[in-house]
Amino acid sequence: MKLVEPPSCRSAASTIVFIGRNRKGNWVAREQNGLFGGLFVNRAQAVKYALFENGNHPETIVDLPHEIEVDFTGPFPQAAGMHSGRPASFARHSVIGHDEH
Repeated sequence: MKLVEPPSCRSAASTIVFIGRNRKGNWVAREQNGLFGGLFVNRAQAVKYALFENGNHPETIVDLPHEIEVDFTGPFPQAAGMHSGRPASFARHSVIGHDEH
């Protein structure tokens, strides 16, 4: 049986992950094409998530000086795993409990 990696792990070395704050001041990590992402209480957790998702390649993480958003409401792109019946990989484990600037 052949093991298949989730979409967010394929070619992880070439996966660019943007990190920045959204308009509410929360930390965001988002793959360049929106295949995975999440909201975080601090930058360290956003970076930890990005490293996990991109196969521990810090050179592919880009800090943005402007606002960045993650859209959890729209339809997931076909490439994000909908063809397999699974949604894209989003950081469900990160809870925004307070503003940390």
